[in-house]
Amino acid sequence: MADQEQTMLNRELGLIEFNRRVLAQAEDPRLPLLERLKFLCIVSSNLDEFFEVRVAWLKEVKEHTPERILADGRNAEQCLEKVCAGARQLIQEQYGVMREVIFPALRDESIQFLRRIEWTIEQQEWVKAFFHRELMPILTPIGLDPSHPFPKVLNKSLNFAVELEGRDAFGRQSGIAIVQAPRILPRVIQLPAEISDGHPHTFVFLSSILHSHVHELFLGMTVKGCYQFRVTRNSELNLEEEDMKNLRTALQGELRHRQFGDAVRLEVADTCPPHMEEFLLTQFGLDKRDVFRVDGPVNLVRLMQLADLVDRPDLKFKPFVPSLPPALDKKIGLFEAIGQGDILLHHPYQSFQPVIDLLNLAATDPQVVAIKMTVYRTGTDSVLMDSLIAAARAGKQVTVVVELMARFDEEANISWASQLEDAGAHVVYGVFGYKVHAKMLMVVRREERGLIRYVHLGTGNYHPRTARLYTDFGLLTCNEKVASDVNDIFVQLTGLGRASKLYLLHQSPFTLHSMILESIDREIQHAEAGRQAQIIAKMNALLDPQVITSLYRASQAGVKIQLIVRGVCALRPGVPGLSDNITVRSIVGRFLEHPRVFYFYNDREEDLYIASADWMGRNFFRRIETCVPIVDAKLKRRLIKEALRLYLEDNVNAWEMQPDGSYRRKAVRGRLRCAQDTLLEEYTH
Repeated sequence: MADQEQTMLNRELGLIEFNRRVLAQAEDPRLPLLERLKFLCIVSSNLDEFFEVRVAWLKEVKEHTPERILADGRNAEQCLEKVCAGARQLIQEQYGVMREVIFPALRDESIQFLRRIEWTIEQQEWVKAFFHRELMPILTPIGLDPSHPFPKVLNKSLNFAVELEGRDAFGRQSGIAIVQAPRILPRVIQLPAEISDGHPHTFVFLSSILHSHVHELFLGMTVKGCYQFRVTRNSELNLEEEDMKNLRTALQGELRHRQFGDAVRLEVADTCPPHMEEFLLTQFGLDKRDVFRVDGPVNLVRLMQLADLVDRPDLKFKPFVPSLPPALDKKIGLFEAIGQGDILLHHPYQSFQPVIDLLNLAATDPQVVAIKMTVYRTGTDSVLMDSLIAAARAGKQVTVVVELMARFDEEANISWASQLEDAGAHVVYGVFGYKVHAKMLMVVRREERGLIRYVHLGTGNYHPRTARLYTDFGLLTCNEKVASDVNDIFVQLTGLGRASKLYLLHQSPFTLHSMILESIDREIQHAEAGRQAQIIAKMNALLDPQVITSLYRASQAGVKIQLIVRGVCALRPGVPGLSDNITVRSIVGRFLEHPRVFYFYNDREEDLYIASADWMGRNFFRRIETCVPIVDAKLKRRLIKEALRLYLEDNVNAWEMQPDGSYRRKAVRGRLRCAQDTLLEEYTH
């Protein structure tokens, strides 16, 4: 274990560290208050997925292969101990920030959450009327007895365990009932201004209302206690190729069971007594380690809605209007503009609208004969999908590769697949066992010079909403070699046959991993020959052991390596004799840093790529990914500056990774340098 622990950090602990950096945003007084509340909620949302996926995986490994040694040298049991302890500490810190920092600051701005003991007589009467009018008709209390076993509790739903004394109308005496709060109910309820005691934004929690009036659900009985709880379940889907004839049908069947997967975490209010905690743990088959006590609402994610309920622009980020690249500001058509040269889009600072316009134009332009596109995440309401449907109905050849296994977007993608098929589009689901994560769009247009292929390749999803929240790059081009490569990849995905040799693109699972390793080796050779050698890479995660080992070798050879890894990184930077020449920093700011950009100095050739793939085993070997070189000299200079240099100079949102996997906020020296703010000033208005 020692050798591995010295060279590889634990993935799950790295994710906890990332959420600690997100929590720091909630504590930062420089940020608008309602945005700080959002960061607090994002931590809870991230942790939900962390338990649904990563902790669930660890539990499965512990059960089925307990002897297995993980990448950092620990077994699953050892990892679970550290992960649960780390998560518990983080959650305690999070709720402390909520109670001691965020809520007092909100109250200072006349935005308050009232506890039951603070309600005035008028407020109590309003709450009672609200309970009888809005809640009572849809609540279904379930008393536990032989005829009413413990109910199936939905994943991440709000529930209440109620302790009772006495007998009901039928003489039953079980002592415990479960009340499930339907998801249709809001978790935060705003009180009318006239009874808010001068505070224009006064709220109460749904849990407070239920606590106050739960006795009315059990007439003639005494409520001894009422305790919030919430269970998180394993949300991975298990599909075996040999057991299915149709992926979509099989997936629809699996999705029905996701809400009732094996329990992995129990959250309870800190007022829950030990005997009730033990009762709930038994019902869900969990251990003491799996329970998390919280001093506040058991689900902070729902507090995200507060920003929409409170009209206070001064407490939110200043809105902005993304710009268009100069090439698209000209009075020429979109196809003509792309034909004049490659166009690089940097979202959200530059608009995602050109991508939307490209599809809209393709759907209506009589010269367009075919459209091909990949769909990973696009949302339940997408103008892009509407354009594809319109194009198919107009008789164009529309081919869409829909990734049905995009985690938590499966239902939306199944729906789009059905609508596209109904419109006459060719819909395929890629290759079983390989998620189609590449972001590719190709429009084939008949022009005087023949059939011309216009291509968009991106680092982010075709999702107009997240294009305003995530930083990403997109390339618009009609470079014939790029277009030929993209077409060949589409042929792979829709047909059968061996992978063809590509001109410019690198692709997972075939050539991308080897290209990265070869590029690192080339820098090692330059360094050993006494030449300048440098690697700069920006990504969401770095986990692949082979790449990490190669980076260690490069460091020892004298290659200067600067990594910008937003999330989890298993590499240890700055370890004497191992990684002296490697630095790792993480940028956590207003926008979620999402692009993958790779730079290799290569003896002044400066090889530069944008990709859909992180440096992880799943991206290299279990997904269809694309990586495209940026060859235009002007775009190359711009990308190096905007994706890399500005972020290496950032001293506002930057965190520096330490050899033990912890992070320290970058010390501010001299003037403030914030990459995101610089780009907002440069590109938006």
